[in-house]
Amino acid sequence: MKWRGRRGSRNIVDRRRSGGRVGTAGGIGGVGLIAVLAIGYFLGIDVTPFLSQGGGGAPVQQSRQLSASEEEAGQFVSVVLADTEDVWGAVFRDDLRQTYAPAELVLFSGATQSACGSASAATGPFYCPPDRRIFLDTDFFVTLDRQLGAGGDFAAAYVVAHEVAHHVQNLLGILDHANRERARVDEAASNEISVRIELQADCFSGIWARYAEDRLGTVERGDLAEAMNAAASIGDDTLQRRSGGAVRPDSFTHGTSEQRQEWFARGYDAAEIGACDTFSARRL
Repeated sequence: MKWRGRRGSRNIVDRRRSGGRVGTAGGIGGVGLIAVLAIGYFLGIDVTPFLSQGGGGAPVQQSRQLSASEEEAGQFVSVVLADTEDVWGAVFRDDLRQTYAPAELVLFSGATQSACGSASAATGPFYCPPDRRIFLDTDFFVTLDRQLGAGGDFAAAYVVAHEVAHHVQNLLGILDHANRERARVDEAASNEISVRIELQADCFSGIWARYAEDRLGTVERGDLAEAMNAAASIGDDTLQRRSGGAVRPDSFTHGTSEQRQEWFARGYDAAEIGACDTFSARRL
């Protein structure tokens, strides 16, 4: 992906220096900790028992300087966010006759606060509708690469684009309607709605990829394969197999690897919002 030396977004809030990194003395450290947290996020399971292994002392927080790799990760995210602003600005203007209001993206290390409550590495990257902000600990990219087997800058960009897609859903009223429906049904039905939300976000990510290729000229050979690999690596079925448990479709909240790839590809091929109506689809 061609990102170096390009425009960054002004909608980045970087809390990584002031917040410090939250850790637990005696607990799981480094990439091992990140892997546990990421799997917990994508599977929707409580990972607290894993975090308490090995002693589990009091939380530790301190101010710190960012490493060179963290500085670069912040620059990368800023450029990707700027690209999503260009893409969705064009889609809203040309296709919807609306003005796109960009989301802010909060970079943090370890833990921070959001309008949706405390945010930590355990939540993974997420979008908070009340304050229209995306929250991201860039160490998640390390997990994506080393633990989940989805390396490459375009794989990381896909993660950002997916969270921006939730912001698009929020602006269009889709997210609010879907979450109201989830609140009134049982767990199995709620999970199914969640899958449709996430697959639509994958489809919107495909639209972003197509525009980035055609209009911004930032997509290089192999980039789309990286995004497809990332989509496959974080499918519910794949993560459940990786964790050593049984595959339980009724517990899926994001969709299978095949579904995530398919809907990303639909968005890329059609490059229009109408192709991403997962809620009307009989077959996902």
